[in-house]
Amino acid sequence: MRRTRRGTLVSAVLFGLVLSGCAKGGKPASDESSGPAITDSALRTPVSVSGPWRAWTASVSAQEVAGTCAATAHQVVCGTGSGGIVGRSRATGAVTWTAPAPGKGRSGNLVVDAADERAVTGVGRVLRTANLRTGKAAWTHRLAEDRAYFGIHAASGTVYALDASSRTPGDVALTAFRASDGRTLWHHAVAADPTAGIAAFGGRVYVTDGTRVTARSAASGAALATSPQGTECPELLSGGRYLVCTGSPLSAGDVFPRVRRLDPGTLEPLPTARDSGQLPARGLISADGVLMLFETSAEDPGAGDWNAYDLVHGRKLWSYSTSTWEGALADGRFVTFTPEYDQAKRGRLISIDLHAGPQGTGTAAPRMSAAYSQTRGGEHPVVLAPGEGTGHVVVMARTHGSLRSLPLP
Repeated sequence: MRRTRRGTLVSAVLFGLVLSGCAKGGKPASDESSGPAITDSALRTPVSVSGPWRAWTASVSAQEVAGTCAATAHQVVCGTGSGGIVGRSRATGAVTWTAPAPGKGRSGNLVVDAADERAVTGVGRVLRTANLRTGKAAWTHRLAEDRAYFGIHAASGTVYALDASSRTPGDVALTAFRASDGRTLWHHAVAADPTAGIAAFGGRVYVTDGTRVTARSAASGAALATSPQGTECPELLSGGRYLVCTGSPLSAGDVFPRVRRLDPGTLEPLPTARDSGQLPARGLISADGVLMLFETSAEDPGAGDWNAYDLVHGRKLWSYSTSTWEGALADGRFVTFTPEYDQAKRGRLISIDLHAGPQGTGTAAPRMSAAYSQTRGGEHPVVLAPGEGTGHVVVMARTHGSLRSLPLP
């Protein structure tokens, strides 16, 4: 889930588009980028490195710190703030390939699709992909000058992108591209908040406009179902075959819409455990239906609770209080950082069994890492999970720009 109010993000990007000039809207303006690529000069020279996941520490460029990172079973991938993509070795953290930014811009949009070997970034009006195996540019799409990409998702060989116009409020389009070669499969105007998320599984793709969720055919884009009137859905979450509405609308004060699980076929609300009523700041869903939701005070968002909800049986499982909304799912456990206000335990990673919670015992007991410089709260750290079976997690420290791979606690 996003960590800033959507209106600020949308206004800033669209205002930048207006300043850059106006042009015709609608479909992507062209299928391929043109002109020389602009190099991210501070990125390191790629080297060839192989081997299994190991513990390591590596410094990262300022461009990578300005973007976002993800991890797969084979590597760490970082998107730069201007749209470049960097691949790093799972064995050493060294840069193994770079795909420089095609132009100017600033965005945190990065999607990594390991199954289709694609990394995708959307910066301003440019959507581009790189081959995860080679690091070479795969394909690029450009929008007309008065439009920008806001939401990106990849699933089952398809890349989905939501874009919006700077000229016409509510002018939002959803486009499906074939991941392998970038061919446009379909393009539809949709009723959607372009920053509220895209979900795709089971042959369907889902978007929301805040008050209504729409399911479309992944093959054709045709509308298949809409949620009932009154189903507030500021943001979509998905994981496994579960679809959840959560988030906070821009107009929210101290009362937030209930978290709701939806039937993926009919979009009817299903029985869902009652949430805490606090501001839902971020959420993750495991493949077996555990929703991890960070809920915090709207007035004092510096601390809160990671609450675990069983979506299958509609009940709350457990809660863990901490000072960060950063977290990840790895090997049946939830991984986050210990609270900064606990002097005895702060500056560490903790992993908690998804079903047993903090009170688990034996192999299901919570486990903490040693204290590392990268896990201190002042570093504004982010934790990444490479995937099942790697036995490692990666921490990105933003203040001093470094990545650290360490064994999963």
